[in-house]
Amino acid sequence: MSRTETAALIQRYYDAFNQGDMDTFLALLSEDVVHDINQGGREVGREAFAAFMQRMNRNYREQLVDMVIMASEDGSRAAAEFVVLGEYLVSDEGLPEAKGQRYRLPAGAFFEVKAGQVARISNYYNLNDWIAQVSA
Repeated sequence: MSRTETAALIQRYYDAFNQGDMDTFLALLSEDVVHDINQGGREVGREAFAAFMQRMNRNYREQLVDMVIMASEDGSRAAAEFVVLGEYLVSDEGLPEAKGQRYRLPAGAFFEVKAGQVARISNYYNLNDWIAQVSA
């Protein structure tokens, strides 16, 4: 893929996320996608990612704004920087109690792309900043 095609793929990925279109969102991933969870472990496979997103969508309502997408010349890698506008809906295990708190959180992600699909996603945000926002 070219740089432009990869950037368009990542844009479609985030557009589907923002629209809550999980079918399209998940279809953009390779079957053996690797997901590096922020300050957490690594999961492998579209099915594992779907289960992760199911939990996330139950516990949080998020929109990603101020998106900037960058891609390597050969299109094999990409990065995105954005701001997460969110609402904490249901308490997540090991985290503060959810009471509908709103948060604004800078975040980023790194991608590997193979055969026109997202093959790896590594997400990053400052968990301590998020905890401080929802604990206030």
